[in-house]
Amino acid sequence: MNTFSKAFVFVCFFAGNSLCAQTLTQTIRGKVVDRVSRAPLPGASVVILNTSPQMVAIADSQGNFKIEQVPVGNLSLKVSFVGYEAIVLSNLLVNSGKELVLNISIEENLGQMQEFLVAASEKDRTVNDMIGVSGRTFSVEETRKFAAAVNDPGRMATSFSGVVGTDDGNNNISIRGNSPNGVLWRMEGIDIPNPNHFVNPGSSGGGISILSAQLLANSDFLSSAFPAEYGNALSGVFDLSLRKGNNEKREFTFQAGFLGTDIAVEGPIGNNYSGSYLINYRYSTLSLLSKMGVPLGDFVTNFQDLSWNIHLPASEKTSFSLFGFGGLSDQNSLAKEDSLDWTGENDRYSSTYFSHTGAVGIKHAYMINKSNFLQTTVLASGNTVGDKVNRLNDQYHHQGWTYEKFSNAKVTYSSVWNAKLSSRSNLRSGIYANQLFYNLHENGYNKDLDQIEIAIDSKGSTHSLQAFSQLNFKATKKLTLNVGMHYLQLLLNPSNSIEPRLSATYAIDEMQRLNLGYGLHSQVQPLGTYFAELEKNGQIIKPNENLGLSKSHHVVLGYDRRLNTYLRIKIEGYYQYLFDIPIKPGINETYAIINQQWSFVTDPLINEGFGKNYGAEFTLEQFTHKNLYFLLSASLYNSLYKTQENKWRNTRYNGNANLTLTAGKAFNWKKNRILGVNIKSIYGGGLRTTPINLEKSIARKETVFEEGKAFEEQNPAYLRTDLRVSLKWNRPKSTRTLALDIQNVTNRKNIFGTDFEPMEGTIKTAYQSPLIPLISYRVEF
Repeated sequence: MNTFSKAFVFVCFFAGNSLCAQTLTQTIRGKVVDRVSRAPLPGASVVILNTSPQMVAIADSQGNFKIEQVPVGNLSLKVSFVGYEAIVLSNLLVNSGKELVLNISIEENLGQMQEFLVAASEKDRTVNDMIGVSGRTFSVEETRKFAAAVNDPGRMATSFSGVVGTDDGNNNISIRGNSPNGVLWRMEGIDIPNPNHFVNPGSSGGGISILSAQLLANSDFLSSAFPAEYGNALSGVFDLSLRKGNNEKREFTFQAGFLGTDIAVEGPIGNNYSGSYLINYRYSTLSLLSKMGVPLGDFVTNFQDLSWNIHLPASEKTSFSLFGFGGLSDQNSLAKEDSLDWTGENDRYSSTYFSHTGAVGIKHAYMINKSNFLQTTVLASGNTVGDKVNRLNDQYHHQGWTYEKFSNAKVTYSSVWNAKLSSRSNLRSGIYANQLFYNLHENGYNKDLDQIEIAIDSKGSTHSLQAFSQLNFKATKKLTLNVGMHYLQLLLNPSNSIEPRLSATYAIDEMQRLNLGYGLHSQVQPLGTYFAELEKNGQIIKPNENLGLSKSHHVVLGYDRRLNTYLRIKIEGYYQYLFDIPIKPGINETYAIINQQWSFVTDPLINEGFGKNYGAEFTLEQFTHKNLYFLLSASLYNSLYKTQENKWRNTRYNGNANLTLTAGKAFNWKKNRILGVNIKSIYGGGLRTTPINLEKSIARKETVFEEGKAFEEQNPAYLRTDLRVSLKWNRPKSTRTLALDIQNVTNRKNIFGTDFEPMEGTIKTAYQSPLIPLISYRVEF
């Protein structure tokens, strides 16, 4: 047993034997509203199942309810109202440290004036009622307890069918063979910039999530054929919802771990006012240790972030919310000044890297009447990513090598109207207007010219416009249709797209459903690509300024069956046809932007590339029952692309197969103490690589790929197992959790890729993360 394991077991034993075995209770309260109009439902019944005597509450005139003296532990709530479908919220976790505050929405039952006999499970539906296919909800608890998820939605999503992590070092994900850069992030109904620390230019992921799990409520993840309200994405969507702070009682959460030390505070804004605040701040633990003088080597990752959600009701019908996040991250490394210490070319380089991201929004929600709801949001956001690299030459002089600084800012205005036309249909329509500001600069050393060459140098602004309308129509009790249209236009050039969307859900019976979905989707290119510079006849031109949008047709057919209340299977087959993909012109060129990992390509491109992704996915999932849950996800897929070469090739992300088992069991260890064991095991086909031309690399003293053999090699299969062990104990007025996350517990060397080493004249293999133990401690009070 290693030192980390011994320490963890000791602390668990000490904590477990220091507690008293008293019965602890907590308060459950919240609000019940109509799912579409968000109108409160006074008189709704909220019952805690399997209790004696029965614990029940009736919602007041504003839809609010409260149940006090509820024993801590897992429980299920049944919510019902005359004329509405009853819903069961299963396995809600009640802790002694914090009140459980719920916002519950239920759906009208096709005009029938009686309670639906079979209650639907909360886990059977997404937060957004317009999602018909390829969507699922995820909870904050899943981001916490899934092994190696470490409170990160991106890493948690690798447990889902069709989702593959592309690099252990960050949370970039490939969905159904698509580029990670096709993912859309959204918060509170509006698009946000990439919400991660240590991001690369043009990417949608990063090393560590900025968003704290303390702020998130149940949210949606979509992997294909999105409803009409989602645009500017080809791959997937994270649609994040924020929870409101406790508006009756001040509460705190403190968490310390290797990844960061953070504190969250929430509570009421004032007496006799239902407004609330929720604020979380985090600082890098490694930075703290470094400032205390602890030696941490040549690389120290520094980051800090702040996120918040402030709810300000103005009347019974209207409210304001102030929400946002901000993150600062940087990393510095120094070259080794003595050539005797050089073991590879990288030892000669110094770098200063930084990545800053932020967004602040104000949302106005207005309930026009019981059938109409209007939400208007203004969001200001921006990010700056930069890297300055110097190389120590043979004379020990620092030589400028590359310099990048990409700054983007955006002001977004959105207005979305929800109208409940009848018990059978509801309409959602909206607009998103964006003003985009950019200040982009990139230069690098050109070996052939022996000088620094400017690749991008542009500053200015442009606009984009999106509009949508979608109708949800329950044609019969068994058939539900979602029909919509999305429009996207980039005003920098004539690029635009009119995109029809359609999904249909047919309930064969109370236990099984068929789903069909189609959508045309498009995406704006990374802004830096439009402003690549090229010298021609003594003049500087921008060959990519008029690039069009990348586009993709999505078709999905699915089958969903509940085997019982807690167990279900889901099967989906899909086909995606990509077109108008930017590629390099020429019959011998193999470059397509859908294989770009990060940064901006500065070569001239044309919209004449194609791609196709197709496959089948299987999910077997048991929601937590008797303290056990598991999620078995399997997918077989193919991901191909074609340039003017007129040959179908594997994309970088074509692993062909992926199998993931995520499972966990909670053990009641004495009274008020819970021992949790969680595991995630992944088997996946290796990502594709392009072979290196060793002879040309030696001649140029840098990596030269065999572009004519693009992605013809495949890395060995990816195998990784993660383990999480936690001990949670409830005390009067506090809940504490000690956890040990062991990532890559078998210490398998998964290959990341290969690179040419100039000093040795050989090709070297780079590996992904080794075994990493992460200890964390959280207290809620």
